[in-house]
Amino acid sequence: MLDSRDAALFADAAIAFDLDGTLVDTAPDLLRALNAVILPRGLAAVELHAVRAMVGRGARALLERAHASQGRAFENADQAVAEFIEIYRQDVAAHSRAFDGVEATLGWLRSQGSRLSVCTNKPSVLSDMLIGELGLSGYFDRIIGPERTRAKKPAADHLLDALGDGYSRAALVGDSEPDVASAAAAGLPSIVMSYGYSERPADSLGAGRVIHAFSDVPLALAELWRATT
Repeated sequence: MLDSRDAALFADAAIAFDLDGTLVDTAPDLLRALNAVILPRGLAAVELHAVRAMVGRGARALLERAHASQGRAFENADQAVAEFIEIYRQDVAAHSRAFDGVEATLGWLRSQGSRLSVCTNKPSVLSDMLIGELGLSGYFDRIIGPERTRAKKPAADHLLDALGDGYSRAALVGDSEPDVASAAAAGLPSIVMSYGYSERPADSLGAGRVIHAFSDVPLALAELWRATT
């Protein structure tokens, strides 16, 4: 638990969260859609552990990485991306679940006066659907996918658009290199979840804190913000 001095840090704070691998374990459904697209193209099925290192830069990058991992050229890319999105959209939350502690922690942050948002490279329409299906929409002031920002992560613009204006302090909670880079570009601190989807080890990304449980987000944020005041 935080003492009253630390809890006060969250009043009028703005906190942005990555989606896949940070708030929600979406890998099983991403894998389902990915394999449905690549198997007819003659590629071998990707396994769950492998897809977790391919996520984080959007649907096109996921498909590109799947092809590259098998030494195949990524041809008819626009068609493949459209197929992936349609297959994924049809059952976006079939096997996806919020990570342990997410709902309770988001609720606490809101109760302290923090404004929460989602900052994701997942297409906005899919992000809206997923968050709605999981009953998480009420926690967030805005959901900012790549089509709703001037430049997507790792650009600072994406994070700044997600945070909005008028906050007393801010941070990004994510799981991969684009998250840390976006926060650094914006001059803001970042936290990385060790359980997330990253092609590099979490402790090599340069975040202000690496934590292992979502319920530790408030304490980690308080430590980061205290260090800058």
